[in-house]
Amino acid sequence: MGLLDPTPPPYAPLDWLTQPFAERARSACAAWAMQGYGTPPAVFALYALKAALYVYGWILFCGMSPSLGGPSSIASWWLEPLAFQKAIVWSLLFEVLGLGCGSGPLSGRYFPPIGGVLYFLRPGATKLPLFPRLPLLGGTTRGAADVLLYAALLVGCVRVLIAPAPGVAHFLPIAALLPLLGVADKTVFLAARSEHYWVTILCFVFAGNWIAGAKAVQLALWFWAGFSKLNHHFPTVACVMTSNGPFTRFGWLRRRLYRDYPVDLRPSRGATIMAHAGTTLEFAVPLAFVLTPLGTPPVVAIVLMLLLHGYITSNVPMGVPIEWNVMVVYGGFALFWAHPDVSLASIGSPPLAAFLLFMLVALPLLGNVLPGRISFLLAMRYYAGNWAYSVWLFRGEAHRKLDRLKTSSRWVHEQLARFYDRSASVGLLSKVMAFRLMHLHGRSLALLVPKAVDRLQDYEWLDGELVAGLVLGWNFGEGHLHQEQLLEAVQAQCGFTEGELRCIFVEAQPLGGSTLDYRLVDAKTGPIAAGTLPVAELRSRQPWESAAS
Repeated sequence: MGLLDPTPPPYAPLDWLTQPFAERARSACAAWAMQGYGTPPAVFALYALKAALYVYGWILFCGMSPSLGGPSSIASWWLEPLAFQKAIVWSLLFEVLGLGCGSGPLSGRYFPPIGGVLYFLRPGATKLPLFPRLPLLGGTTRGAADVLLYAALLVGCVRVLIAPAPGVAHFLPIAALLPLLGVADKTVFLAARSEHYWVTILCFVFAGNWIAGAKAVQLALWFWAGFSKLNHHFPTVACVMTSNGPFTRFGWLRRRLYRDYPVDLRPSRGATIMAHAGTTLEFAVPLAFVLTPLGTPPVVAIVLMLLLHGYITSNVPMGVPIEWNVMVVYGGFALFWAHPDVSLASIGSPPLAAFLLFMLVALPLLGNVLPGRISFLLAMRYYAGNWAYSVWLFRGEAHRKLDRLKTSSRWVHEQLARFYDRSASVGLLSKVMAFRLMHLHGRSLALLVPKAVDRLQDYEWLDGELVAGLVLGWNFGEGHLHQEQLLEAVQAQCGFTEGELRCIFVEAQPLGGSTLDYRLVDAKTGPIAAGTLPVAELRSRQPWESAAS
């Protein structure tokens, strides 16, 4: 097997396509448990190279400030406040260009490997406005105002990065443009990782001591990421991620993640303990940083932080938030290690403090209680396994109607055809199906697929994440980007007939709730069915079972 060749699944992919759901699911999930996505080795190297170029880009921009310096003197300036400010703006630019999260084959983006700028600067591309009927910024396709606003954001970021000493006048345009872009297209606002970078930039503009505000943002990221994992979903995430990691390719290890491979693919006791240990570590990091001024040695928090993000990054999770993890680790050093004496109480602006309380406390809490109303990114429910998701089922060749959309990416099989034959492409995409099924929420599909279509063999299965990547230009686990609003926009441009496109929409489990809500929708005729599924019942199922074991 070459460096660019995916690991072939232990079944004939073209025969796999002819099988009913249960057989397909059983084979694909067993393959994922031992092979993960089957990612070619060179792909992991490319992601590592991209992360290195991200860091190098930051160094180059810091070199444009005389008070900092270049690579040869990095040890003397890397923790300076200005270096951190440039890192935040560079990270925002990197993400909103489409170069960070949601890029490359581990996000189902094969050719081109990015969306972002290729869509956000393209008039006529599909978008998801906050208020669809709003004059100028509404509608379902990108207009001149959308393109100009996005271009202005890019210019604003570059202006900060090349400035020798950027000040409030440099940061203010970015702070103002991002919410406007969010009104025009929710996708751009989320792609910029605004819950982190935009809120921090607001601290640069309005805080009496912006380091205190940036600390508050970073503490919230860790705390809510841990809080969102206090559920039964996260153990399946630990299994799925470890089964795909480049450094955990040991059959004995991967078998032990499951109760009885390949018969019972629910998380083993060891995998569950591992997941809970990860959650504990995610709480321990912010707690250790908070306790550092009270006498806890600062090295304790730093070591815990490196263990947490080192584990996440080394597993190269699907969606590949590598650069974001690098930025969070850098923030731990630049904010807490370099300024242990700065207290959160020194933010100094009551209006900003109230805004931070809303963004960093109230909104994440609401996002856990009402996950169907608030993006999992704004709620900081990172990689918890408890997400909204969708599956789009195209009958026969109906997917060809997507060619009517203005996009930079073609149908997924056509992207893969540039690199592999049909069999290898189907084998890779069968693992995308397995990725969804292996999570706890994915076990609902054995019940929902038969309700949505009569015969799965007559349909092309495409995960909503890949649909969002193809149509909107960005995808990163945000299931609300590929629900009814996107379906209506696609239907308005493509005109599917009844039965040509059926969608399954599943919401996350609310905090304190015990069920998952679902909706089945036909692109032409609208809702087919809706209901709830008990999470306790899903826990007793295998991914392929339509009845509890």
